[in-house]
Amino acid sequence: MPGVTRHRRMAAVLRLVGVFCIVFSLSMLPPLAVSLWYGDGEVRHFLLSLGIIFLTGVTLWAPGRLAPPELRRRDGFLVVALFWTVLSALGALPFILGPHVDFVDALFEAASGFTTTGATVLTGLDTLPRSVLFYRQELQWFGGMGLIVLAVAVLPALGVGGMQLYRAEVPGPMKEDKLTPRLRQTAQALWLIYLGLTAACALGFWFAGMSVFDAVAHSMATLSTGGFSTHDASIGYFHSPAVEAVAIVFMLAGGINFAVHFLALHRRSLHPYWQDVEVRAFLLFVAAAIGVCTLALKAYGFYDFGAALRYAAFEAVSVITSTGFGTADFSAWPAFLPVLLIFVSFVGGCGGSTAGGMKVMRVLVLVYEGLREVRRLVHPRAHMALRLGHRVVDQRVAQNIWGFFAVYIATFAALMLAMMLTGLDQATAFSAVATCMNNLGPGLGEVAYDFAGVPDAAKAIAVFAMLAGRLEVFTLLVLLTPEYWKE
Repeated sequence: MPGVTRHRRMAAVLRLVGVFCIVFSLSMLPPLAVSLWYGDGEVRHFLLSLGIIFLTGVTLWAPGRLAPPELRRRDGFLVVALFWTVLSALGALPFILGPHVDFVDALFEAASGFTTTGATVLTGLDTLPRSVLFYRQELQWFGGMGLIVLAVAVLPALGVGGMQLYRAEVPGPMKEDKLTPRLRQTAQALWLIYLGLTAACALGFWFAGMSVFDAVAHSMATLSTGGFSTHDASIGYFHSPAVEAVAIVFMLAGGINFAVHFLALHRRSLHPYWQDVEVRAFLLFVAAAIGVCTLALKAYGFYDFGAALRYAAFEAVSVITSTGFGTADFSAWPAFLPVLLIFVSFVGGCGGSTAGGMKVMRVLVLVYEGLREVRRLVHPRAHMALRLGHRVVDQRVAQNIWGFFAVYIATFAALMLAMMLTGLDQATAFSAVATCMNNLGPGLGEVAYDFAGVPDAAKAIAVFAMLAGRLEVFTLLVLLTPEYWKE
């Protein structure tokens, strides 16, 4: 009965996606409240969006409501892919109904928010309704930790085990690690830490001089390492070293593995941050990038030393954590610096963080594996274990990381060529794919500020690149293989 089994599993998958849509419809309530508070005339649009998303969820949920939840591990990939695709499409509704953005642009904006990319097609942010601005920030905040991880916390109540979804959703190579013995407790711990850090960031911004609205809005984009702002000039709008300092601290917090945050809170000590080999490498990498950028800016006479350090620190942290906030236009910086910053975005933050990129852990394994192969040329018979700190990396994990790296680069090359087919020049196509796959936001060339001027075909490719980057390529590509659909 393979056909019946497949049908039941698909019904269970659509049932779950329907539940997620119903839950997501409730996300229209906060911006609706903001619209009522400020009287910006968007209440009707958010109510209509809520109704459409809710009915869509019920439509997906109803046919499989009585089906047993026969989910296998690989079905988690389909749930996650459908979740992000469907929610990105439905999340575009407030942009279509409110600012009257066309579908491609609205889909781009919603996908950029959900994937915490931060690239935008909207201009004139300072004049947009407050509720629409808040909605953009809210999209990034939910996307930062992953709405599916939130849903995993309540999946037992739905009668479905959540580990399949957790493996497909959580970023980074060590997906089997959990903070607590039970997955539900793990998801709850992640979100409590995320919520607490967001609240602390909002208070920090408020004390630094932001209005309450801007402080809350930017805290959402900072912890999610998303980078949307309520102003066209981004963080540069505030001209405040204090605001920039708060942003740097919490961008770094978003770029660090949340399991390490959990350990630090549990032990009430900062030692876990330095004891963790990935976090230590991440912080050293950030420091090195800041140093190189500062020295180059000073050497080329772009700024004096104080200003060079200030702007280099902010931009380097913003790019490495894939946040994409800006206080300066790094695409106009001298010499190799713009390309260097695009390159470092490929590394990204730590596994288990909200940051994009390939993740520091993977890069460390690639570097150590390469060095081990060099040593083997000298000592071909020696047994050399691959270690990260005191931890021996299983060879299977190393092979998976090499496979991920190969697929990541191949996907990047294919998408870049596709971008060039739409008429973009090489520099723009390269940075557009890099900024979308690494969930960064700002790029070079025509996409240095926004994607408003690129063709619709290029925007559609960018949406795929954002989703592929957020789901770490394999989650989408595995669905394109014939083997996945065989019993």
